[in-house]
Amino acid sequence: MRRSSLKIAVLLSALLALTGCATGPEFDTEGVNRDLQPQQAASEHIEHERVLWGGTILATEPQEDTTQLEVLAYPLDRGQQPRTDRSSQGRFLVVADGYLEPADYSEGRLITVQGRLLESRTATIGEADYRYAVVRAEDLHLWPGQTTTQRREPSVNFGIGIGIMR
Repeated sequence: MRRSSLKIAVLLSALLALTGCATGPEFDTEGVNRDLQPQQAASEHIEHERVLWGGTILATEPQEDTTQLEVLAYPLDRGQQPRTDRSSQGRFLVVADGYLEPADYSEGRLITVQGRLLESRTATIGEADYRYAVVRAEDLHLWPGQTTTQRREPSVNFGIGIGIMR
């Protein structure tokens, strides 16, 4: 009887440990240029490269057959989630096939996109001209909304006693 209880406890512990190791979305990173950043791609007019970029959505504009997203780029962590606690890497535009709901893809949401560079495009921000790298989306991941402005890293704590955490 004790052996079966022990086996069940070990099995449940292993299952719990595997659940805690869940990762983010899976992207096909074969052929992705990981060194290329949005500002560099735009200024050097780089096209046809596969990229994996992410950031904060600044604007969403549905068009006839596509939706255009303006994104403020940030470096990605191991799970491909944008690190908004780091310095931004410029802006880029995403062209996604079909209609993306602006209420879902709203300003401030985090997104990761994998795709191929189409072109560089100049637009105006305020009164200044800005050159954007344009990515044709092959895969998009919209991250769940955050309850705080800064993302927390996973942590494990061991101890005995009472603790107050914020």
